[in-house]
Amino acid sequence: MRRPVRASVLVPAATGLAVAAVLAVAGLWTDDGAAAGSRAGRPDAIAAAAGAKVMDPGARQEAPALAGADLDGKQVALGDFRGQVVVLNAWGSWCGPCRAEADDLERLSRQTRADGVRFLGINTRDRDRAAARSFVRAHDMTFPSLHDPDGALLLRFPPALVNPQAIPSTLVIDRRGRVAAAIGGAVTDEQLRPLLARILEEES
Repeated sequence: MRRPVRASVLVPAATGLAVAAVLAVAGLWTDDGAAAGSRAGRPDAIAAAAGAKVMDPGARQEAPALAGADLDGKQVALGDFRGQVVVLNAWGSWCGPCRAEADDLERLSRQTRADGVRFLGINTRDRDRAAARSFVRAHDMTFPSLHDPDGALLLRFPPALVNPQAIPSTLVIDRRGRVAAAIGGAVTDEQLRPLLARILEEES
């Protein structure tokens, strides 16, 4: 099975296998191939990009309702972005791989905004907002992040989609508010950009 990230940021093998097994049984994922349950020539088939787990449109789960205060205390909700493709990225200021991917995420956020893509972070396990805000300033991040110090927001997702112990994690939410793809570990511009392009092509 190909992995979407460099070996230095891989989740433990047992965890990765468990996630894959759960998704495979549920018929929700594919790895570098056609979407689960799809056949050659079907218009809704989506090829996985860079090992991302891409859900078949007919089997996607609704993303949980996420809302709360961002790092500046302003209220923000995932539902605010309904009708747009959303990149939901879980990160922490203490996380080395998060630092590695932050600049790529910010650049992609700026470049895809006009195409209908929005980025939303979930800052997890940072008890002190000041540390998280320093991270944001260091990487010139312009998209908001919900403050989730105890990981409660991440626990609203099925563990097959998000492992709260494996940070960073990235989900792509389609225009209908459903989880379209999941990537465990740090993600690069080259991995995420073609995946967003495919999901943007879908009918809303």
